Amino acid sequence: MAYDVSSLPLNSLIGPLARAEDRLARLDERVAKSPIREGWIERQNFADAAAALWLDGELVHVEDLVLHDSHMDIRAPTHELTRAHAVLRARRRILLHPPGWALSRVGILALRGREGQGGGNAASVGRAGPDAATAAAGADDNAGESLAEESDQEDALAEELAEIDAVLARSSRLLAGENFAPRAADSPEVDTAGQGATAREALPNSLGPLIRDLDWDEDQRLADWLAVVDRLPGENIPAVLAAAIAWEAWQDIEPLQHQHWLGNLLVAALLRERGKVSSHLFALNSGLRLIARERRNAPVRTTRLLAVLDAFAEAAAAGLKELDRLVLVKGQMERRLRKRRKNSSLPGLIELVLARPVVSAALIAVELKISQRAALDLVIELGIREVTGRGRYRAWGIL
Repeated sequence: MAYDVSSLPLNSLIGPLARAEDRLARLDERVAKSPIREGWIERQNFADAAAALWLDGELVHVEDLVLHDSHMDIRAPTHELTRAHAVLRARRRILLHPPGWALSRVGILALRGREGQGGGNAASVGRAGPDAATAAAGADDNAGESLAEESDQEDALAEELAEIDAVLARSSRLLAGENFAPRAADSPEVDTAGQGATAREALPNSLGPLIRDLDWDEDQRLADWLAVVDRLPGENIPAVLAAAIAWEAWQDIEPLQHQHWLGNLLVAALLRERGKVSSHLFALNSGLRLIARERRNAPVRTTRLLAVLDAFAEAAAAGLKELDRLVLVKGQMERRLRKRRKNSSLPGLIELVLARPVVSAALIAVELKISQRAALDLVIELGIREVTGRGRYRAWGIL
């Protein structure tokens, strides 16, 4: 699939491009030097993950996502919430690695959940050579401890999905007209001669056409999109305009059927790779949320490019406002430190609350090395908002 990046309407794009370039540069500079950088980045990750689902027509509250990430859900997690958490994990994973990792073959396979798969068309996806692969492998070793908890969660989820797979496999055989008596092999708990695994392996073949277009060659489409991205540096195109073209090409080519949200993260990773945004992973979804759907999906290519350039500018402006808000909150909380003794734990609680979206009494006690009763007293004195709405296992934060 060819995609033409020539003959850009620069007369129409130059104004919005300059505005977006200026705001992104100011945001990157302020975040890089801000003392609350880590807390701002965490909040941007949550907001961008919720915005990614909003773009797909699903509503996920940031508070619910924060509590779900902290294993403090106040209700059973919905499908939309787990999808938003997948976006959140992908953002964190990209930030853990070097700037060029996300657009490399190793990175794209990892973000698609296909680590260790190679050969065929998948081998052509990505742009990295041996050096980039080695760097990514080194980063994986450094990030292994951080991702251990994520792996445990995936293992627990895999066990639950295995039970669902067995039921769906049996239902598909019934719908196909196969007459059979219930067998123990239909249950994943019975592993006699690998019959449970056979039932699970039969699921993609029986239900594949219902949930996946078999003619949709994701590897080839990804290769086409990366070919567009690879041509951008040779065109002497500014980083923001290159990212806008990459986003528009992703909407046009549509490489992935069920992970379309990954494109916005890869575009943000392109800005990071080009050095335009080096202090964080840009929250493109938050900006696109502020742009009308008619503009984002307009039939005219120039309108779509203008829409995404405005999204860059709006997301950067929103990021600057959030940074100002956190600085203001920090100043207000620090006023409570007047006439406090020098060995007070309150300054440590302020830093902890700014660094994390939510904190619990147990977390405060561990981080500040105090008792949970003392932690509760500090929370009351600081006056931060309780976000769970329950009497036990509570959490507080300045979301």
